[in-house]
Amino acid sequence: MVARPPVAVVMDRMTVDDLAAVQEIERESFSTPWPPHAYRSELETNRMAHYIVARHGDRIVGFAGTWLMVDEAHITTFAVRKAWRRQGVGERLLLALLALAVARGAREATLEVRPSNHPARRLYEKYGFAVVGLRPRYYSDDNEDALIMTTDQLDGRQMRDRLARLRAEVAKRPDIELGEDGLPIERSEEAGGEAAEGEGAEGGHAIAPDVLRPSNVRKSS
Repeated sequence: MVARPPVAVVMDRMTVDDLAAVQEIERESFSTPWPPHAYRSELETNRMAHYIVARHGDRIVGFAGTWLMVDEAHITTFAVRKAWRRQGVGERLLLALLALAVARGAREATLEVRPSNHPARRLYEKYGFAVVGLRPRYYSDDNEDALIMTTDQLDGRQMRDRLARLRAEVAKRPDIELGEDGLPIERSEEAGGEAAEGEGAEGGHAIAPDVLRPSNVRKSS
């Protein structure tokens, strides 16, 4: 396979024009995807909601969202297109969400995650989230509990230093190389890819850190 030139993935604000691509990733990533109208409602009517996308040229390869409530950033979701996983896109999205939270004056970031989703928990712990509580029978599809994970103060020295270090590490990773088909050439873990270890909560399969549904927030109308 002949590789194409490496490419840059750029973080950008989600718009209504992006929703068809976002819905494709939703269906590819989650067993219970949000309905098509949910993101439009979030973008057009929910002042607390902030959503971003990861773009490669004119193609959307991932997305993420958060609700900014007073001084708390509640991460609602993020996912990466299947062919683009293990390329560091998920970490770039998480860094962008936390940078957005800091810029909007949030003092901490929080989320819910399944206890069985070990790859997600490891990623969150890497970025300074710690378990602070439990929501019993939180997930409606199987009644699994949810762990509440929260960061230390985002403007504190410890979190600032952690995020600066992780941002620098991500920036040093090799650019994403594309094959003849225009899709990324999968990296090994040693080359900077993200391992998906342990059993996940959906279908008994391991869930990559690039596919996370921290919250069961739903918009019904």
